[in-house]
Amino acid sequence: MSVLKSTVGWAADISERSSEVPVPSVAGQHRQTLLELILAAKARVGIIGLGYVGLPLACLFAEKGYPVLGIDSDEVKARALNRGRSYIEHIPDERIAALGQQHDFKASTDMEELRQADVIIICVPTPLTRHREPDLQFIEATGRALASVLRPGQIVILESSTYPGTTREVLKPLLEASGLRSGRDFFLAYSPEREDPGNASFGTSRIPKIVGGDCAAAREVATVLYDQIVAGAVPVSSPETAEFVKLSENIFRAVNIALVNELKVICMAMGVDVWEVIDAAATKPFGFMPFYPGPGLGGHCIPVDPFYLTWKAREFGINTKFIELAGEINAAMPEFVVAQLVRQLSEQQGRALRGARILLLGIAYKKNVDDLRESPALTIFEMLLKQGAEVTFHDPHIPLIKPTREHASLSGLKSTELTPETIAAADAVLIVTDHNQVDYDLVGRHARLIVDTRNAMGRAGISAAHVVKA
Repeated sequence: MSVLKSTVGWAADISERSSEVPVPSVAGQHRQTLLELILAAKARVGIIGLGYVGLPLACLFAEKGYPVLGIDSDEVKARALNRGRSYIEHIPDERIAALGQQHDFKASTDMEELRQADVIIICVPTPLTRHREPDLQFIEATGRALASVLRPGQIVILESSTYPGTTREVLKPLLEASGLRSGRDFFLAYSPEREDPGNASFGTSRIPKIVGGDCAAAREVATVLYDQIVAGAVPVSSPETAEFVKLSENIFRAVNIALVNELKVICMAMGVDVWEVIDAAATKPFGFMPFYPGPGLGGHCIPVDPFYLTWKAREFGINTKFIELAGEINAAMPEFVVAQLVRQLSEQQGRALRGARILLLGIAYKKNVDDLRESPALTIFEMLLKQGAEVTFHDPHIPLIKPTREHASLSGLKSTELTPETIAAADAVLIVTDHNQVDYDLVGRHARLIVDTRNAMGRAGISAAHVVKA
């Protein structure tokens, strides 16, 4: 039985809530109405895309007292939410159930229902094409669908990571195909998502939001909106600036991770422990920020966002050599890890990779989450299979590999139980993702060879001849 309570707020007649004091212009009237509704927590919030970004946002708005409509193309997801079930590990069922029992929340696949929204927030994927170019198909499809339901007095906010210019050059014309005009009939803004799944210290409500509007009124309305639910909104001069902020944040991380990945390669050649180097350098109270190497980049943003900027920069005749070099270094890490595994199998066991039994520890893109997006573990998995290895994996957060666009051959594979027997049966254990739930002492006692890309064994205080870093 559904735990969804009555969503009367979504059926209320718009005219009943428009009794504000008259103001000089139509746009000014819309602005005033939206501000009053937002400040009174009566603005109806529609969120398109209920994934790792949209669902936490929907929860937060509903918990702050706003009537919320979540839209997702996946009917299974919508049904699960309306039954009080979560499909994202770090968002518990209890929180979803409370949305329907205690708050005004509804999930749907019907875009028509967005006619009743005052605020529409777009949280759809922005992947890359096979040629590493921006793939805006989801933003474009959403824009076209919204044009058919857009009404005067709404504000539309894009949160998807994208290149500077997308809000005004791509989304705005699609919305204005409705005959309505941004800044006059509706408002348009960009506010990049800053989610960090699994980060217990910084949930959605504790992360400030960058806001750029297509006009001053749009910026003001969006700023006031986010001020109600997060630790402050930060208005900037334009959507392009806000779009650039998002890319800058993630390019900063990508470049620094590439640097330490290159340092790792040099350190290994010299017989130096790069993790010891970084931890020692981090004791300097100024001028240094620790980043750590790994098997490659994962997640939806950091491996993708740099290519959005390099693509856009070419429009202006600019070659982003530094950013592209960082991308090349990070993209080469899975191959480097496999090469180290091959070397250790040969040196310690006198055997080739072909026919070897390899147990991967961790398949998620980062520790303690159930997110597979762009995970380097999937690339490593396929590389090992192509070279003739017998590969299994264990991940306490991912019992089953779901379909992915780039690694379809791995779909349906199941996580194996981590036991002394399964560990001992492997010729090598390759630690790709350092989940906290893994018993590394058990792994250390029973594995014949451990190749560790995250220094998980070192952090667990385990050092032995059969444990090597990569």
